[in-house]
Amino acid sequence: MRQLLTLTFLLITIAISQAQTTPKWIRYPTISPDGKNIAFTYKGNLYRVPSAGGDALQLTFHSSHDFMPVWSKDGKSIAFASERYGNFDVYVMDALGGPAKRLTFHSANEYPYSFSADDKAVIFGASRQDLAIHRQYPASYQPELYQVPVSGGWVDQLLTISADDVQGSKDGKTMLYHDRPGREDEWRKHHISAVTRDIWKYDVESQEHEMITTFKGEDRQPVFDENEENIYYLSEESGNFNVHQLNLSQPENNTQVTDFDTFPVRFLSFGGSTLSFGYDGELYTLQAGAAPKKVQVNIRTQDSQNTDSYIAIQGGVQEMSISPNGKEIAFIARGEVFVTAVDGSLTKRITNTPEAERFVSFTTDGKGVVYSSEREGKWSIFKTEKTRSDEPFFYASTLLKEDTLISSDTDSYLPSFSPDGKQLAYVSDRRTLKVRNLESKNEVELLSRKELFHMRDGDKYFTWSPDSKWLLVGWGKTLSNSEILLMAADGSKKENLTESGYYDSSPKWVNEGKQLIWFSNRNGLKSYATSGRSEDDVYAMFFSQDAYDEFRLSEEDYKLKKALKEAKKEDSKEDEKEKKSKKDAKEEEQLEPIQFDWEGIRERKARLTTHSSNLSDAVLSKDNEKIYYLSSFEDKNNLWEGNLRNGETKMAIKLNTGGGSLLWDKELENLYLLAGGNISKLNVKEGKSENIKIAGDMYLDEDLERKSMFDHVYIRTKNIFYEPTYHGNNFDTLYAQYKKYLPHLGNSFEFAEMVSEMLGELNVSHTGARYRNSSKNGDKTASLGIFMDYDYKGEGSL
Repeated sequence: MRQLLTLTFLLITIAISQAQTTPKWIRYPTISPDGKNIAFTYKGNLYRVPSAGGDALQLTFHSSHDFMPVWSKDGKSIAFASERYGNFDVYVMDALGGPAKRLTFHSANEYPYSFSADDKAVIFGASRQDLAIHRQYPASYQPELYQVPVSGGWVDQLLTISADDVQGSKDGKTMLYHDRPGREDEWRKHHISAVTRDIWKYDVESQEHEMITTFKGEDRQPVFDENEENIYYLSEESGNFNVHQLNLSQPENNTQVTDFDTFPVRFLSFGGSTLSFGYDGELYTLQAGAAPKKVQVNIRTQDSQNTDSYIAIQGGVQEMSISPNGKEIAFIARGEVFVTAVDGSLTKRITNTPEAERFVSFTTDGKGVVYSSEREGKWSIFKTEKTRSDEPFFYASTLLKEDTLISSDTDSYLPSFSPDGKQLAYVSDRRTLKVRNLESKNEVELLSRKELFHMRDGDKYFTWSPDSKWLLVGWGKTLSNSEILLMAADGSKKENLTESGYYDSSPKWVNEGKQLIWFSNRNGLKSYATSGRSEDDVYAMFFSQDAYDEFRLSEEDYKLKKALKEAKKEDSKEDEKEKKSKKDAKEEEQLEPIQFDWEGIRERKARLTTHSSNLSDAVLSKDNEKIYYLSSFEDKNNLWEGNLRNGETKMAIKLNTGGGSLLWDKELENLYLLAGGNISKLNVKEGKSENIKIAGDMYLDEDLERKSMFDHVYIRTKNIFYEPTYHGNNFDTLYAQYKKYLPHLGNSFEFAEMVSEMLGELNVSHTGARYRNSSKNGDKTASLGIFMDYDYKGEGSL
């Protein structure tokens, strides 16, 4: 019996230990005013734990992201930020748990910093609306300072400048804060620049600001000590974020208190006589004169929502390809390949991997779907085919087989079949454009590493000629301009067709290969040194003199020539049997090779649009008489139509959508639009748009998806950006150090922040990760065209 009881006790102990979690990604810890408890965020919820360590008490149980807890001065309440209504608002709750009361209701994100000295208000940062006398336009990267009563009510503006992590003195007469002089990512480390933060002191009565620190690197998050004669703050003066101390009467002298050198010290707070902060995803406390002490935290909880589920795919489309028969559309959504019927009756999922699939297209015969996938640490090219001959459509197929088309030690992506189906163009090793003969497996290198640079996956553009002999290539020569290259598929010839010095991009073959169209910013608003917005026009270049001469005909002459052609066709009519025989023969034969009149080819060009604009895409009609382009003028993007003969321009279809792409089917009969994650069929004759209904679903494992996304960031950064001698960082080591946090992330906000911390180690600007909630019930604050008078204290009236 004693042995049985002992065994039972051991089993219970094991079960309890397995249910207990030691968190490794604790964020935003803040210690209570008496120093006895620490509140923090873990997996999107708030907890509190004794400063001495132990079992943590869960305070919030919401599926939304709750973070940035702030203690009231009396320690009875906690304010925090949560995106329960689609954007971050300030909430307040009892420090022991219970319902949370919403205090702010603006569509801008709002983040609490502290309570007022009398605990009657919460001080927070937000980008709402500036004063009429202040010229600064509120921006998310430079929030201003506000306060809202704990009981709820009118919001009051305290400062019109960026004052982050504000901490007030006990009498409320002094504020400590750090500034935010620029939009640099807050998780960037080790930099000396004009946008690093400094510590400031603000006298509430005199309204004077005084800079406390002058280090040219980062100084952040100041807190008073118990006597308010000294402050503690975080500084990178040692090369890594550590705790420093200085006396307010002699701020020029500071003392480094901690000496961590691998990860940054984050989230400094002070309560009682104890400092609290985060390091390497865990909690620490520090007493004056002692060494930092890790706080043991035990969490017993469960996920607030399922991390795996079946989700409906009804939008979120990122790419599309029309099948040769015009009856199916292959597309990418949520990193997977799908095929749907054009009439929206059925949708079939083709791939099922946690890794991302991209660059989807049909094979030339329509029997296969080709795409790239980032598996086993690199991009490779795959093809899925139907295995049953009695199943003509992918969307209704029962058995599919995936094969690897191209895989090597380096990345291979952006597959594009020649129209005759005999060759495959693709990008190898991210900086080499190759053409492979599918029968012999021989390859031709068209552009080498010395000729291509890249900034992101899939940033190359190339398209086959109708006769499968040539490729048009969008060639990014420098960061501020690009050219259009015409290249023989066998590598025998290469011509730079534009040589304008401006940004020429997105070439397309039109008119059976007799001409091309492309985008150019040579006429409109230009972006110099890659800064600012640019406007484009659609240009055309004619490969033969006859095609150019025909284009230049007057409207009357062109109509006459067209009528003569039609009359000639009528005269040469044959019986239906002979016509059908010729049609069948034509389908079997290869198109005649395209002929180029090389002399004067660059001069045979024309501007097709009558006004420069923010273009998204453009196509020509089947008869080459009209141009259809997606552009935004007064509002969002709409489809515009231009008559190439008389220059008349009008809106063809009011879409009111974001940027997108246009794609004809093979016969140039039906025009499809991909915009805002949705596919539409455009009827340009009737001026109508019809959504393609998608009825797909997929199994989603969020944990596996985040792991795949993290690996993608690592692979991409290492292969296209990282340079081993740059700032002395070993990116493989960084990858291993930060990968350990993945099991402790609860949502995409935390994932984006963790990735930003890793990338921040590289010490480069414009680097980080972001996540934006796409909640359909998010707040929408009206813009009334007025300025608030924050000095007015009475009730509002009409």
